[in-house]
Amino acid sequence: MESSQGDLTQIRREYLGKGLSRADLSADPVAQFTKWFEQASTYRADDVSSMTLATANDSGMPSARIVLLKHFDEHGFCWYTDYESQKGNDLAQNPQAELMFYWYGLERQVRIQGQVHKLSQDSAQHYFSQRPLESQVSAAASHQSQAIGSREALEVNVAELAAQCINDKVIRPERWGGYALVPSKFEFWQGREGRLHDRLVYLRVGDRWEVQRLQP
Repeated sequence: MESSQGDLTQIRREYLGKGLSRADLSADPVAQFTKWFEQASTYRADDVSSMTLATANDSGMPSARIVLLKHFDEHGFCWYTDYESQKGNDLAQNPQAELMFYWYGLERQVRIQGQVHKLSQDSAQHYFSQRPLESQVSAAASHQSQAIGSREALEVNVAELAAQCINDKVIRPERWGGYALVPSKFEFWQGREGRLHDRLVYLRVGDRWEVQRLQP
């Protein structure tokens, strides 16, 4: 068989991570996530909060992008964005999503599925006011996911808004705020030798969590 320019079949790696057993897991998936998150933070802090957010519109067309986790607890996993962005429009049509964390070097993934809702305006304002001034201006000047003629036009919008700021204060647009994903399912994935990976899933059943092992 002839190989093509895009043939990647010969690129391989081995996973040598320590196994994950049922006995290793916390009873609470948020506690288990916290444990892995803290270990990942120690290993490589710069990208630890990066997560893939997968959404789909009402016709089922999926889209995915990297966003940053900003806070989490038993009530939800939260991020901030423009409500009029593609992800915002998807979530308005279909308020279900999945988050996926991959921690390079630890050979670990965590997938979290659930329903999504908007955070309060107070939460959005509190976080917005903590952002650096340049980030506030960018968020207010840019209509995320909307077409624009050039980079220069975008920079003009930013400069004009920055010039209007009084005492380094930026008014948060109403279209900018936060979301929380309320988990109904967690999957903890640990890479193992020979591709015999460990996959352990928490499923929400009423007011408790059940754990299952999935085949790799």
